[in-house]
Amino acid sequence: DTITYNAAVSACEKGGQWVKALGLLVEMSSACVALHSITYSAAMSACEKSGRWAEALGLLVQMASVRVELSTVTCSAAVSACEKGG
Repeated sequence: DTITYNAAVSACEKGGQWVKALGLLVEMSSACVALHSITYSAAMSACEKSGRWAEALGLLVQMASVRVELSTVTCSAAVSACEKGG
């Protein structure tokens, strides 16, 4: 269920658990659960908190490849990750 996964990814974001957040995205995809910009934004924020700017940008690219619509929040999360990553 998308809402449950979004909550889990958001919890990973709050805890700075970027690896777990990205793992949940993979799990969602494998389980054919729809990924949304909200999911990606939370995962990017988890990457941001850990200084993982390259992973955040990778998620932005992945969004385009799976045709998830970019949002202002998602783009801001990616920019913020780059800013904090140096």
